[in-house]
Formats: sequence, structure tokens, C-alpha cells
Amino acid sequence: MPSFPEPHAARNSLSVYVLSFNQEHKIRPALESVLWADEVILVDSGSTDRTADIARELGVTVVQVPFTGFGALRNEAVSHCRHDWVFSLDSDERMTEEAKAEILSILSSSSPMDAYLVPRKNYFLGQWIRHSDWYPDYRQPQLFRKGAFTYTNDLVHESFEMSTDKTLGHMRAAIVQIPFADLGEMIGKMNRYSSLGAEKLGSRGRRGSILSAFLHGIWAFFRHFVLKKGFLDGGAGFVIALYNFESSFYKYAKLFDRTIRDESRSR
Repeated sequence: MPSFPEPHAARNSLSVYVLSFNQEHKIRPALESVLWADEVILVDSGSTDRTADIARELGVTVVQVPFTGFGALRNEAVSHCRHDWVFSLDSDERMTEEAKAEILSILSSSSPMDAYLVPRKNYFLGQWIRHSDWYPDYRQPQLFRKGAFTYTNDLVHESFEMSTDKTLGHMRAAIVQIPFADLGEMIGKMNRYSSLGAEKLGSRGRRGSILSAFLHGIWAFFRHFVLKKGFLDGGAGFVIALYNFESSFYKYAKLFDRTIRDESRSR
């Protein structure tokens, strides 16, 4: 068994926030997996389905925050958390018993780090994706002390800026992510995120071209399928590489489309 930090008598309280928008088909298991926490908050951005109703049925606090970008949304979510320690869980993620045990140990430790990256086991097309850059698949720190960092105000693929002298910790126990319920959802997410990515690049003065879109797409496919050994994930690995090709291609193609439309309006 893995050894966790040495605990002391008291345990720090924990807030969990979950972002959502029209996630009624997956929000219940996400929330149920963290109901053991001292506080659970659903940060919703105007869902028109039963997402918020399901959260209330489970006794979860629902806060409405308009979407202006994922970075701003996450910073706002943290501000609604009452406790000093926070865990960030997405609606397509599930807490595991192993991760729960490690988190409780950290919260009881006399000398924890201020922020921890958390490994994620991604399941797609009926299998755990062990390659394709999908494991350990760290994103921003998911367990952290409030004030340890802030999210950058990016529309999508937001990063973070540390404000503590302590080393960034790494949890050993993984949580589970089920990023797509089906291929239709995968295509829909590609469309939304490529649009947000194009807007992000455009706001930074970038210009696109079809050649640039194609080259970025080819690189994304090669990186995930070859360099990240996606071929070892079989057919699922090929679909993931193709998804990354399309995401990258359409992000830069949409940037090109945006550039052309902006130039037409300025004439």
C-alpha cells in the first residue's frame, strides 16, 4: 500500500467545486463521488436541462456564474468556497476511494504542500487509455489551499500562476475521467473548444491560414499517435489522435475565418 503523509489530530475542512453546463447525463455520479466533503458547490453557467435540479436533490449548493472563459469561471468558483482547502472536480470526473483516502490523509497532515496535481485515468471506447498523452493527464492543481495559486484568465486551456514558495505536490492515487459519453459528444466538444481556442488566439493578435491549420493538425496527430504512443491504445488511440488533428485544424481554420471576416468589416 502507498504511504501517505503523517497525520496529526485535526483534519482541515474541504470544499469541492464542480463546473457544469447542461450536464444532466453525467453530473449525478460526479457529485455523488464527493458528497463526503465538508462542502460541495455546483458552479453552473445557465444550464437549461436538469443539471442544477439534480444537484439540489443531492443537497449540493448551486451557484450561477455566467461563462466568460474557463479561467475566470474557476477563479470565481474558488471565491464561493467557504473552506481553506479546495478540490476542483469537473463534471466528467469521478472521485475514487483511493484518491479520497489520500486527500483525507493530506488534510490531516502537519506539513502538507499547498497545491497538488492529481493523476486522472481516462476511459474511452470501453477502455482505460494508458497512452495518447491521456495518462497521468495532469491539468491544473486540483487539490489546493486557497491563495496558493490563481487561474489565468484564458477562455480555454487555462493555466495557473503559483503564489506560494512550497513545491507543487503530486498525488499518487488517481481519479477517473470519462471525457465523452459517445462520439457525438466528442465532436461537439471539439467544435466548441476549437471556437474558443480560435477566439483566444485572435485576442492575442494571431492570424490564421489554411496551411497553418493543416500543419498544426498533422503535428497534433503525430504527437498523440506516435510520440505519445497512441498506437498502443489501438482503435481508441487512433480516434483520439484524429480528434486532436481536427481540434487543432479547426482552431486555426476558424482563426483564419475570423481574420478574413475582420478584414472585410474594416474595409
